[in-house]
Amino acid sequence: MRHQVFSRAALWRIIEKVTPRELANSICDTLIREGHQAFLVGGCVRDLLLGREPADYDVSTDATPDGVISLFPESVAVGAQFGVIIVPRDGQHVEVATFRSDIGSADGRHPERVVFTSSPEQDVQRRDFTINGLLMRHDSGKILDFVGGQTDLHAGIIRAIGEPTRRFAEDKLRMLRAVRFSARFGFRIEAETFAAIRMHAHEIGQVSAERIREELTKLLTEGAARRGLELLDETSLLKHILPEVAAMQGVEQPPQYHPEGDVWIHTLLMLEELPTGSSATLAWGVLLHDVGKPPTFRPISETGDRIRFNGHVDVGVRMAELICERLRFSNQDSDQILALIANHMRFKDVSRMRASTLKRFIRLPRFDEHLALHRLDCLSSHRHLDAYDFVRRTLEQTPAEDIRPAKLLTGNDLQNLGYQPGPLFSKILRSLEDAQLEGLVRSREEAIAFVIQHYGENTPEMRKQSSASG
Repeated sequence: MRHQVFSRAALWRIIEKVTPRELANSICDTLIREGHQAFLVGGCVRDLLLGREPADYDVSTDATPDGVISLFPESVAVGAQFGVIIVPRDGQHVEVATFRSDIGSADGRHPERVVFTSSPEQDVQRRDFTINGLLMRHDSGKILDFVGGQTDLHAGIIRAIGEPTRRFAEDKLRMLRAVRFSARFGFRIEAETFAAIRMHAHEIGQVSAERIREELTKLLTEGAARRGLELLDETSLLKHILPEVAAMQGVEQPPQYHPEGDVWIHTLLMLEELPTGSSATLAWGVLLHDVGKPPTFRPISETGDRIRFNGHVDVGVRMAELICERLRFSNQDSDQILALIANHMRFKDVSRMRASTLKRFIRLPRFDEHLALHRLDCLSSHRHLDAYDFVRRTLEQTPAEDIRPAKLLTGNDLQNLGYQPGPLFSKILRSLEDAQLEGLVRSREEAIAFVIQHYGENTPEMRKQSSASG
């Protein structure tokens, strides 16, 4: 029998999957070995210089797209016309882009014409911000900086490369990205760049809803959501993207429940406490949980006792549904965001709920997000966590089988008991489950007795079942 022999390096590659950095280095090695220029570029260089672990790696080269494909047969030409090739390996992937100059922009995203070049200096001029325009040798760590990116990185400045208005005309999403980077890194947006964003903020609607949603979701989940929302407001982007959220400003709340201030301040405080890496649905639930308050605001002069927001939950759900549709959320994410809004006021009643009502409440899908939102809501207002602690104790002390008990009877069982299929079936099964959740019914025999007791014993079959169970 012949045995395949592997070198130690090959065996190591089999045992240990390649990391994104190793894949990027390997691609650079191959390109350079074949006589091409190759550099790490963009966000990965920025993050490495900031001492952060890059989420992904990009490579920039003078090799043409066809040349990249020939060197990496497994590659995927996702944007070959723009010089962009994806090289995948072991579940990782690296984007390899050919040096280029972009000519014009017809749709506010894609260049009208692309000219490939051999100059890395020319290539970085088309990129968005100076801190993202740095190149690095993968082997030596040498930095090529043609745009002053290192200076801005050290000074904490977000600055458009070249003329800001031109950069934003090429891709209007860059206005949102400037805000996100500023919030994420705690950097200041340079004055001309900031002014250009304010001047062109009304054009953000030209960007696809999906891209806006993804950028906003990153802004909300990267750990600086409050500052991000404040910057969206300061740059005038917020009123064009989420006017319903901008409307929260200045909407007073009853001080006995919200000593922190108006609806806007309350929402900012919640976002400030939102943990880095929170789910998108929790983040959006926090942002929109009180979106129904501005249109339902009623002052003391009208109510006679205190500020009220009658029906704000139902109004908020309808408003959030329109926002989710506008931003093209998936049905699954929309459902969860709307559920968070619809249920966020129910916590005030948990200690008075029947056992069946409480158990149904805490078995809502992804209930951990409901609980997290409630905690943030409390900590950003009256700071009373009684309801939160009550629910936590209930979850800790209640066995899972008591929260989601197995069905004791089915529709077929009800038919065997003599009931005709129809709306009554749902009512019977619901009341039976209530009895289970209340601890009043624990066996099939008790379930049959419960049904007969509450819904009558009108057929021989039912009397026979009842006699057999007794």
